[in-house]
Amino acid sequence: MRGLGLILQPKLLTLRTRIRQERGGGGGKVMIVAGVGLIFWLAVFGVLYRVLRYFRGVEEIGPLLASKLLGLALLSFLSILLLSNVITALSSFFLAKDLDLLQSTPVDWLHVYLAKLGETLVHSSWMVALMAIPIFTAYGVIYDGGWAFGPFALVAFLPLLVIPAVIGSAVTLVLVNVFPARRARDLLSVIAIGAAGGVVLLFRIIRPEQLARPEGFNNLLDFLTVLRTPTSPLLPSEWASQSVMGWLVGPFQGFPLALLWSTAAAVVVLGAALHNRLYPSGFTRSQEAAERFAKGWIWHILLDPILGRLAVAKREFVIKDIKLFFRDTTQWSQLILLGVLVVIYLFNIKALPLFTGERVPFFLVTIVSFLNLGLAGFVLSSIAARFIFPAVSLEGRQMWLLRSSPLDLRALLWSKYWTGTVPLLILALVITIFTNVLLRASGFMMAVGVGTIILLTLAISAMALGFGALYPQFETENAAQIPTSFGGLVFMMSTIALLAGVIVIEAVPVYGYLRATFFGEPVRVNAAMLLGFGGVVALCAAATVIPLRVGLRKMEGFEF
Repeated sequence: MRGLGLILQPKLLTLRTRIRQERGGGGGKVMIVAGVGLIFWLAVFGVLYRVLRYFRGVEEIGPLLASKLLGLALLSFLSILLLSNVITALSSFFLAKDLDLLQSTPVDWLHVYLAKLGETLVHSSWMVALMAIPIFTAYGVIYDGGWAFGPFALVAFLPLLVIPAVIGSAVTLVLVNVFPARRARDLLSVIAIGAAGGVVLLFRIIRPEQLARPEGFNNLLDFLTVLRTPTSPLLPSEWASQSVMGWLVGPFQGFPLALLWSTAAAVVVLGAALHNRLYPSGFTRSQEAAERFAKGWIWHILLDPILGRLAVAKREFVIKDIKLFFRDTTQWSQLILLGVLVVIYLFNIKALPLFTGERVPFFLVTIVSFLNLGLAGFVLSSIAARFIFPAVSLEGRQMWLLRSSPLDLRALLWSKYWTGTVPLLILALVITIFTNVLLRASGFMMAVGVGTIILLTLAISAMALGFGALYPQFETENAAQIPTSFGGLVFMMSTIALLAGVIVIEAVPVYGYLRATFFGEPVRVNAAMLLGFGGVVALCAAATVIPLRVGLRKMEGFEF
């Protein structure tokens, strides 16, 4: 395995150098990342601990509910990993900068495959792996798993990372042999259709609404039958769930664990064989020039009527950013994750049992509608981190050309801001209006929701662009990795603080509205309501203007 070690050595040396640089800089970034990660782990652990403790107190049904919950979580992880690996494998196997050197050296193809497979697995799975730590910890603590449960959980969970990595890489390999890697439109259209079908299939397999509404069953026996029936008996997530719950509550069976590892080994062997047969032709096709989907005359016809009144520099910057977005596979492909995120969010709102059975009080419906602003803002922050935050970094080394040219950087910043803000604002309005309709919110809450989400969208977009300029990643090979950098973490922390501030300030006028409605009084615009909404406007305006000015100053000081 010396060849594999030689391939991985530059990556390991780069990682070690970055760690040393972080330590040499005082360790501030490391402390922030560790603190945020610890808070997140504690929050997930606390919620799951309370749920599992309640399950454990329920005789007979409790372990079944805990097993079903673990199976659903692992099935969600499996679907997310599959989508993520398909996208990441495209960059790792076909678009990485070191591939030309690797293909010209006398290195065994198997070592190259294993190295790139490991790189794909790490880049696409590290966040899911971190998310799994507090989940398995809560299960081990509640059900007294003992000191050996940690290593066992790792043994049961590791194949769930390997299997989607191999399958995702194989799917990408087949697609690249049909559609060249740089022809993003055709390739990702197929992936998008598959992703949409996968999401629908996932919801139909899980059927979470049945467990949330036991009254829909004829009797208790039918309910227990559903609980005892495996959610997805042919998927590795169910095997891992059976292994873990067998260890915790018994009886332990080694067959699901053996099935996991044998399947992982089999897919690695099959993936390597497919790689040996198809990769040379796929890599050759990936060197072809990109299809000119973003042709100049098409975009001018579409955008000139809209942008015709803008200055020439601003108009050309906007058209340039749109062209680059549709030509960049790693950027365009993230629309798949966006679609999955929005579908899951709307599905969760629709599944809330607010209007089934007994009538839910108006107070509770209003509170849910109000807190929905925070959830919608968090969704918008995630989308902005994916699409707006990397905008400056994606300029790459050509930023020096823009800096040295007589073009105004304000026009560049303006174009990037509005190119990302307008689609995000349309999506924000669609989500807010649609969810409020589903929640049957009052006219007052609808107005508050629409007005607040507009202010939040403008502020979140400005913060994403500003933090992206403060923490640029010009040397990155994959745009999907930029939001997971230190700057992306700081941006998400800042947006969460902004959302918390807006919710706290707006709670005062919303409470006044609820109080007046409860006592049957007319809703009046008083000083507290004006101060509350005025404070939200001032906070969002500051969060919009300050990051843009700081980002512009940072861009003016770039040195190459």
